[in-house]
Amino acid sequence: MVSKIRTVAFLGLRPIEIMVEAQSSPGMSSFSIVGLPDKAVGEAKERIRAAFFQLGIGMPVKKIVINMAPADLPKAGSHYDLPIALAIMGAIEVIDISVLENFIVIGELGLDGSLPYISGTLCASMLANENNFSILCPKTCEKEAIWSGNNSIIAAPNLGSILNHISGRTQIASSEFESHNFSKSKEFGIDMSDVYGQNLAKRALEVAVSGAHNVLMIGAPGSGKSMLAERLQTILPNLEAREALETTCVYSISGKVPDDGLIYSPPYRAPHNSASLMSIVGGGTDAKPGEISLAHNGILFLDELPEFQKATIDSLRQPLETNDITISRAKEHITYPANIQLVAAMNPCKCGYFGNTHKQCSKAPKCAVDYRNRISGPILDRFDIIVYVNDIKISEFFKNTKGETSKIIRERVRIVRDIQKSRVEEEGKQGSYLNAKMHSNKLEKILFMDEETKIFFQTAIERLDLSARGYHKILRVARTIADMERSKSVKREHIAEAMQYRLLKIID
Repeated sequence: MVSKIRTVAFLGLRPIEIMVEAQSSPGMSSFSIVGLPDKAVGEAKERIRAAFFQLGIGMPVKKIVINMAPADLPKAGSHYDLPIALAIMGAIEVIDISVLENFIVIGELGLDGSLPYISGTLCASMLANENNFSILCPKTCEKEAIWSGNNSIIAAPNLGSILNHISGRTQIASSEFESHNFSKSKEFGIDMSDVYGQNLAKRALEVAVSGAHNVLMIGAPGSGKSMLAERLQTILPNLEAREALETTCVYSISGKVPDDGLIYSPPYRAPHNSASLMSIVGGGTDAKPGEISLAHNGILFLDELPEFQKATIDSLRQPLETNDITISRAKEHITYPANIQLVAAMNPCKCGYFGNTHKQCSKAPKCAVDYRNRISGPILDRFDIIVYVNDIKISEFFKNTKGETSKIIRERVRIVRDIQKSRVEEEGKQGSYLNAKMHSNKLEKILFMDEETKIFFQTAIERLDLSARGYHKILRVARTIADMERSKSVKREHIAEAMQYRLLKIID
């Protein structure tokens, strides 16, 4: 007899339906799994034997073959344990396998038959929901399955409870959908008002966040670059439902779903400059997402940018242009989403005091030149905004007045983003509505510049000898500044401010 159970394989974030087939036939006692299983799948045989023993089910003295179709797709992970076990039970007629005909089944088996947490439940549940299937998963993964919107979920604590449910002896209650409050503000414990002074830097960062522009901060040690970057997450509006599911799905595949549930606040990732290339872009034996993908729909902050490995910095080129990252393997290519806002910080030179009026760099200007050259021109060209963070005056600490709170700034950012979204919706267009991510041919149609502004911009571009990318980035930032001032058209002053953010003055 051949019994079949549906499960999934993960190709990046894309779940692919897999059919697990089990056959029990006369012959020498054996247990084999075919269909390109990895070591974790191959070891399922011993976990299943132990779980069956705990339930008093003896493995038949027959030839058992497990086929995982399509057979040419590599199968990796321990979530195949439960579907293989149930398929075997169906083949040896311990259960009526037809009960699970419309289910997608995932789960790892403990030796005692328990079902521990597994990664990827959210993605699997989304596939089940799209194809009108129910899903059977571990109880510990119930919340993830619910987030997909699937209203037919069976979350079981162990293998024994599944057998009782199928046989009708006891029923596992279906999980109930829970709604999410995407307008709820997350408590960070930090606030933009903690930063004294730095009004020019704060203005540039508000522009950057309003349009999701990549930003590079340059300043001496202790000027507040890292402090400002860390507080950017406090002025970002919450994710929309679709973005929250995408982001949480990345964390689900990585096995890093937070305890507080669905990720509705944009993620903020700040890897150390000693991080390896693999940890940033993703990969490894199981091709897990890296920091670039974990920052999807949020901020990736790279402090001391020149201290990162050159290969690591250059690996940012693809995701900054395409909003995804492709990991090339010997037999396959895995693509993860990486729609990030890159925020970076660096000192003007190795010692950090080039151009400082109080402390001097002993090796200037060579120190600054060498430090700057650690970052390639193509990467620098991908920053929309370059802002110089000056030393904070000690007198600022003795003032009783604090700057604006994150709540006030976040509300302004939300309004500006709503303007961008409504503009795209009015035109009936698809894709990202944020100015930094909008396609260039769409951008040209929403500038509404008069002839005087066009002539001013053309003259400035020719004098600065900027690249075509630089040309478009200035227009994107100018459009965001115009949106902040509720201006339908991009004016000369908007262009001037945007150009100010493109001037790289490490070496005067």
